[in-house]
Amino acid sequence: MNPIQEYLQSESRRQFLGRGVNAVGWAALATLMGNGRSASASLAADGPLPGMTHFAPKAKRVIYLHMVGGPSQLDLYDYKPKMVEMYDKDLPESIRNGQRLTTMTSGQKRFPVAPSKYKFEQHGKSGMWVSELLPYTSKMVDDMCFIRSMNTEAINHEPAITLMQTGNMVTGRPCLGSWVSYGLGSANENLPTFVVLVAKPSNTEQIQAISARLWSSGYLPGEHAGVSFRSGGDPILYINNPPGVSAEVRRKTLDGLRALNEANYQIVGDPETHTRIEQYELAFRMQSSVPDLTDLASEPKSTYDLYGEDVKKSGSFAHSALLARRMVERGVRFVQIYHNNWDTHGNVAGRLPSQCKDVDQPCWALIQDLKSRGLLDETLVIWGGEFGRTIYSQGGLSKDNYGRDHHPRCYTMWMAGGGIKPGTVYGETDDFSYNIIKDPVHIRDFHATVLHTLGFDHERFTYRYQGLDQKLTGVEQAHVIKALLA
Repeated sequence: MNPIQEYLQSESRRQFLGRGVNAVGWAALATLMGNGRSASASLAADGPLPGMTHFAPKAKRVIYLHMVGGPSQLDLYDYKPKMVEMYDKDLPESIRNGQRLTTMTSGQKRFPVAPSKYKFEQHGKSGMWVSELLPYTSKMVDDMCFIRSMNTEAINHEPAITLMQTGNMVTGRPCLGSWVSYGLGSANENLPTFVVLVAKPSNTEQIQAISARLWSSGYLPGEHAGVSFRSGGDPILYINNPPGVSAEVRRKTLDGLRALNEANYQIVGDPETHTRIEQYELAFRMQSSVPDLTDLASEPKSTYDLYGEDVKKSGSFAHSALLARRMVERGVRFVQIYHNNWDTHGNVAGRLPSQCKDVDQPCWALIQDLKSRGLLDETLVIWGGEFGRTIYSQGGLSKDNYGRDHHPRCYTMWMAGGGIKPGTVYGETDDFSYNIIKDPVHIRDFHATVLHTLGFDHERFTYRYQGLDQKLTGVEQAHVIKALLA
């Protein structure tokens, strides 16, 4: 059944008659399309029909690894050897240039430069500089595309992570995963289209608050919200029937609820009622599909060795990364993994090594695993945070330890897989990793580029809400960064 037939089937008679002015147009379009997809599978100029793209996509699914708190580009990817000579000298005002600071450092009497204490080496044909903290990542730089010139306006976590996920600092908008779900539709009717995993860091010194607002569908239909899988116990609450309730009883109950909801839908015509019906049905199907998905017993020892010793710890980043591979393998369109505790205002030496150990081998393993299964070419993998860190130290400074404040002007992210040009290093920052001097990439540009890999023109990928054609990239200008594309 094509998307227009699905739409017409779910529309009530009251809605159909109320929209009679469009009925002839819809009928004509349905006739032109026939019972299957058109050869070009193109979209109307005013937005998509579910499961259809503007042009042939390179990526069919996304795994987004978000490091909550803002990983330090200076200690991981943005090598600045000249800073060794600047140790404990004040950051020049010509570099800071009046930048707005957080309240955590705005009261400091001075801003001493803190060079990274970690060694860097160049790797691969691309010659990408990578910190000694990431030995596994350094082995796959030629599979990756590094953006060293990401930038944002947000300087605090709440607006920054909201902007990174939804394209707007104000909460309530759909996140990237919801837009992908809306645009691509489901590839497995027994699993959610968009799944969220919150991995447990081994170090819990400073955990940032995150919640379901980050995987909300906003003004998109509720079915496109992320489904959060728990890190312990049943992956989803109430996935199993309570004692004494058989599958037959549950089926009968749901049939009764469906009849009531259908009756309400015919009267009111609220699309969220139809969403509720579909979500009940999905939950019923998930009772058999989710246990199989989350049971890793069928994985061979070689897989456990690939992802590392933490993979058997439920809720670890390694465990979550392996689950992500199993999900995209089964048709989940978008998997988001959040890994917390990257907000290194102090004790970089004590925290950053454990953070990197949590994610380094699993990220490498995920890319190798996807590649060996022929999935990487059509799976876009994203790694990054909501902003970067400052070159100057927050609080006390020594050559062995220091802290770094939030820094929105430049930070590093990487991508690999579907539609992305491997072995690419894009963008350049000054000697202080404070300002961008070449090829800036705003979050809007990043979102436009991600949508492009999935087959969507971000200008035409819209949803009508409150009389406006809403977009992930908003109303300000955004550009697809073509140099990042394969």
